[in-house]
Amino acid sequence: MPDLLTVETIGVIETPFPEPKGTPIQPSRAAGALGRVRVEARYRAALRDLEGFERIWLLYWLHRAPEARLHVTPFLDSRQHGLFATRAPARPCPIGMSAVRLLGIVEDGVLEVADVDMIDGTPLLDIKPYVPEFDSHPVSKAGWFDEAASQRCLADGRFEAEAGRAR
Repeated sequence: MPDLLTVETIGVIETPFPEPKGTPIQPSRAAGALGRVRVEARYRAALRDLEGFERIWLLYWLHRAPEARLHVTPFLDSRQHGLFATRAPARPCPIGMSAVRLLGIVEDGVLEVADVDMIDGTPLLDIKPYVPEFDSHPVSKAGWFDEAASQRCLADGRFEAEAGRAR
């Protein structure tokens, strides 16, 4: 198994959020925040037939994430949990994923989306269609989250990367 992988970006995500602090913590708490996804020219043909989907998954690089931590206190709880039991950005491989609403493909390679929860300029790794039959499991158990009562919607500063450090 390789220790190092090469990942190529396919575009960039534009949002109204210039920094992690104050950014919605999940699409379901983004209150319809609008964004744009700009897909590089060489990949635009792959957008064919995407307009029929109400939601899409965006996979992206958390380029402003802090160093990985094995235990974190997530935004929605006051207790520490193992990193892999959370969606905290302090990950060994900082890949983010969000199911956003696809509002339309407005010009060549530009998608208008809603419910964005990433910072402006986020590198895009992939787009996948959201398929309710595959992606929705409403009666599933959600571990510690089932007991958490937080209604927090925006990130605070707990996962800010050190100044001058980019991943």
